[in-house]
Amino acid sequence: MATEATTAPKFQEPDLRTVSQSPDVKQETAHDGLKFWQFMIAGSIAGSVEHMAMFPVDTVKTHMQALRPCPLKPVGIRQAFRSIIQKEGPSALYRGIWAMGLGAGPAHAVYFSFYEVSKKFLSAGNQNNSAAHAISGVFATISSDAVFTPMDMVKQRLQMGEGTYKGVWDCVKRVMREEGIGAFYASYRTTVLMNAPFTAVHFATYEAAKKGLMEFSPERVNDEEGWLVHATAGAAAGGLAAAVTTPLDVVKTQLQCQGVCGCDRFTSSSISDVLRTIVKKDGYRGLLRGWLPRMLFHAPAAAICWSTYEGVKSFFQDLNGDSNTT
Repeated sequence: MATEATTAPKFQEPDLRTVSQSPDVKQETAHDGLKFWQFMIAGSIAGSVEHMAMFPVDTVKTHMQALRPCPLKPVGIRQAFRSIIQKEGPSALYRGIWAMGLGAGPAHAVYFSFYEVSKKFLSAGNQNNSAAHAISGVFATISSDAVFTPMDMVKQRLQMGEGTYKGVWDCVKRVMREEGIGAFYASYRTTVLMNAPFTAVHFATYEAAKKGLMEFSPERVNDEEGWLVHATAGAAAGGLAAAVTTPLDVVKTQLQCQGVCGCDRFTSSSISDVLRTIVKKDGYRGLLRGWLPRMLFHAPAAAICWSTYEGVKSFFQDLNGDSNTT
């Protein structure tokens, strides 16, 4: 009887230990320890900061890519920048920024949340799966472009406007009245065809560069200089992806700015028709118009975006960790 009395507590101890493990098991099921809405907020902040910071460069690129009826000559960055300042003043560099603000936040919320969910599902726990990163990026861009394309069209028309439109809502109302709702999505197919390879290259390069930098300098991953890894990897990814997809970006600009300030108007949104028009008027060099400001935009923009995104994620991870401990 004495022996049975002493062995009773031993059978209770394992039960207590298994109950205490359940919170840890639940915690491991969360991707990066974040909830879906936290990915959306992190992406929204990152996208807004990125586009607002680099907006003047985007304005210069739009002016360089727009086709006018007048004879075309090679236009450099300094020449385009000087022309905008001389004709309309420094404020013209920020014309259309409110349209960008209205579109970038929601679009990037969709972009990053879809990317994280797709990456978790497709990678199956393998963080080195570049194909999963690329495919997740394509899913993300198809979804986010559906949100962003209408405001991107408004933004580019205001950038080229020279007084054509009084503001964002005036542009929206006039386009709706004069051209119909289809005008807001005239470039959607081109945008997806451009951004799908752009995003695939971007995400695959970013994840590979981040992994390489972390292996090269592991002591910096978790300290205050960790943001430099994300910024450097993001800059490399953004610059490379921008260079590869410039011709389709020129086509997108043509479709979104058609009929504004003397820009050509097309009878259809056919990519091949626009490509033929560009080559006929400006030669094959016309397909590369704005490649340098595009790279100068996307390299630092991606660095800003990824470091901001990872920073906000870290904030939420710390916040979730504090709430779990309490």
